[in-house]
Amino acid sequence: MSQPESHLHEVPFAALEEFEDAGPLVGILIGSESDREGIEPAVEELNERGISNELRVLSAHRDPRGVAEYASNAALRGVRVIIAGAGMSAALPGAVAAYTELPVIGVPMTSSKTAAGGLDAILSIVQMPPGVPVACVSLDGAKNAAILAARILAQGGGYPDAPDRPPAELY
Repeated sequence: MSQPESHLHEVPFAALEEFEDAGPLVGILIGSESDREGIEPAVEELNERGISNELRVLSAHRDPRGVAEYASNAALRGVRVIIAGAGMSAALPGAVAAYTELPVIGVPMTSSKTAAGGLDAILSIVQMPPGVPVACVSLDGAKNAAILAARILAQGGGYPDAPDRPPAELY
């Protein structure tokens, strides 16, 4: 028998080496810096629960390629749920859902420029076409989005070595 080739033990795709370390379990996206204050309750809730997360500013309109790249690669980096906060046209949650199989939670947000007190954002998120599911929490419901993300993770497949039954403190 011949000796195994040394190259057989190398990582087959060098580009995937950057994904070796587990990334955050929850990705949080906002369309602009002005949305940061409104999404902060989600970050705080996840941090209190000890759930790893990351916050990124990516606009569905100003950086559609960045949104597509983030959503397409999120699962490879260990992300298991994405929270996307958006006001006005609220395109971000749907754009993210178009590029990933991960659960996407949309947070409609108010701003000084939203129509009818945020109704435009709510309608944009809840009226997704078939095949592009997005969960929608209450207006400015970032904390609820984090709680929903925790419940999704508690169902298994989100935490490394997930227990058979979710711990009660996640609820």
